[in-house]
Amino acid sequence: MARILVKNGRVWDGKSFFFADVLTNDKLIEKIAPNITDSANYVFDAKKKIVSAGLVDIHVHLKGLASDAFGVGAEISSFPFGVTAVNDAGSVQGDRALLDYLLVKNTVFVCASIRQNHANFDAAEKGLERYGDKAIGIKVYFDKSENVCDITPIKEACAYAKNRNLKVMVHCTLSPTPMVEIVNALSEGDILTHVFHGGENSCLFNNFEALKLAKEKGVILDLGLAGNVHTDFLNFKKSVEAGFLPDVISTDITCLSAFKRGGRYGMTMCMSIAKHLGMGEEDIFKAVTSSAAKSLDKENEWGYLKVGKSADLAVFDYTNEPFDLTDKSGNRVKNDLGYKCILTILDGQIVYKN
Repeated sequence: MARILVKNGRVWDGKSFFFADVLTNDKLIEKIAPNITDSANYVFDAKKKIVSAGLVDIHVHLKGLASDAFGVGAEISSFPFGVTAVNDAGSVQGDRALLDYLLVKNTVFVCASIRQNHANFDAAEKGLERYGDKAIGIKVYFDKSENVCDITPIKEACAYAKNRNLKVMVHCTLSPTPMVEIVNALSEGDILTHVFHGGENSCLFNNFEALKLAKEKGVILDLGLAGNVHTDFLNFKKSVEAGFLPDVISTDITCLSAFKRGGRYGMTMCMSIAKHLGMGEEDIFKAVTSSAAKSLDKENEWGYLKVGKSADLAVFDYTNEPFDLTDKSGNRVKNDLGYKCILTILDGQIVYKN
């Protein structure tokens, strides 16, 4: 049985930061304490670095699950960024056997299409059957390009999901309706992604009316950064300054963005941009660990470092990791410093080392 000892780190356990060592034994966390002296097969010195619970990315598009135009390799888009669990947001291919084959831990949301301003669940029904209990929600692409004109398909999707005990995730970029109407239709635990998009019907309307309502209802606000595609950096900054932080930070990573957009695109860049635009470090790490796990009803399995739980963890440095992106409105984010993953451990095994 492999034993890994990570020494001298600033530990984020999903709730708070503190200084400690972390010892794994086989697939589990054996000890979290200062100055652990137990023997280990491998010792890593994390001095001046963050030792975090494995990150959870709730919005990805993986090869074999997403459409061929967007799917990216699961492990290559996860492990180099400290991500140990993902949710594919819009699965249209593959099956339960593929999900079980992947090393990265996973859940999926199946797609509900929109036809003539009504939700269609034919593909969703087939997906729910193929993925079994790995399918925990449905994704709705609520965008004018789908020829939608009002909130009807969202209400239909919410009713469908409620009857099947599923979550709903709504893509709201280019929504035909004000964001507050979408939030009104959603229930506690449902997810609004790309919440800081630009253009009309953005989160800034009526003094952050939609964000206020979402916080009151328990609707989850997902950054869904997508590099510079579905996020307006000024809207994000203004929202943070007003106290409306995203509950979850996710990548919306695809084969079009991985390692490409503005640098080494992945979860660490999303975290770096959030820090650059004003989010505090505790809020950032909560949004990519415990809050992300909770949004998928996986808080008992993912998002925390706890003795006796799965040994999923990652080590991060804030160092020379530049990014440079400009959004569709011309807002630029640029910094020579950023978060960088140094080590990723999944079920007690090293799966990435920088």
